[in-house]
Amino acid sequence: MNELTNIYKMLSDETRLRIIVLLAQKELCVCEISDILEVSQPSISKNLSKLRDLDFVTTERKEKFIFYNLKTDNPILKRTIQDILENINDFPQLVLDKNKHVDRKFLFDNCCN
Repeated sequence: MNELTNIYKMLSDETRLRIIVLLAQKELCVCEISDILEVSQPSISKNLSKLRDLDFVTTERKEKFIFYNLKTDNPILKRTIQDILENINDFPQLVLDKNKHVDRKFLFDNCCN
């Protein structure tokens, strides 16, 4: 029951929900998430730290950057995110984030500078 409670607490925060939806599509670094969501990097880092503490995301260092991935080994989280993605058109802000993410031509060399 505690795991389910943690998932819904995590998703109850709009920024964390938006981050999770982005990470469900592709690994990203803090500056990419910040740019897409138009939220400050310190705020993104704080939210990612909470997600990491709950074991919902993993990190991978690539050169000087740390990339975040959504963990897929939690069946409850996985099903919940699948439900959100299947109904994403009901959530205009999530659609905007997704479109910005997909349409974006990100230049890795300019990241986190």
